Amino acid sequence: MNLKISTKDLALTIIFASLYAALVYINIPLSYAAFQFRIAGVLRPAIGKKWVLAFGYAIGVVAANVFSPFGAWDLVFMPAASLLAGLAGYVVAKKFSGNYFITGAVIALIIPVCVSWMLNQTQGVPMIATFPYLLVAEQAVCLIGALVFKAIDIRFKWWK
Repeated sequence: MNLKISTKDLALTIIFASLYAALVYINIPLSYAAFQFRIAGVLRPAIGKKWVLAFGYAIGVVAANVFSPFGAWDLVFMPAASLLAGLAGYVVAKKFSGNYFITGAVIALIIPVCVSWMLNQTQGVPMIATFPYLLVAEQAVCLIGALVFKAIDIRFKWWK
């Protein structure tokens, strides 16, 4: 992992964070609570090609969660979990040439665990009640994102 961040990578990270937050905002009714479906998650598979996007993801989660009903949990815990999930997705996918599908699957496994645990801690909702739905929703969104990025790759190597 090259820790040097180019101007292009910084710009991509800022754009990624902004897009993530904007996609959450335009879909607010489905973006929060126990049965969330964040369309913004389609962006997450891109992290497999650029590790710095994990930071964009975390920043986007902070910006998106400003309106969340869960306060500090969504402003501190979930961005930290998102950063770790993004980095884990990158590390695992790196073994598979930055495969979008692997990246998405890893992130979409970690995030439902974290959201379910947070909802258990804040609302007393059993994890078993929220985890299965969140897992399916997260995997579906990341699969769609992986397909979109794979299609983009046919014409444009955006990560180079």
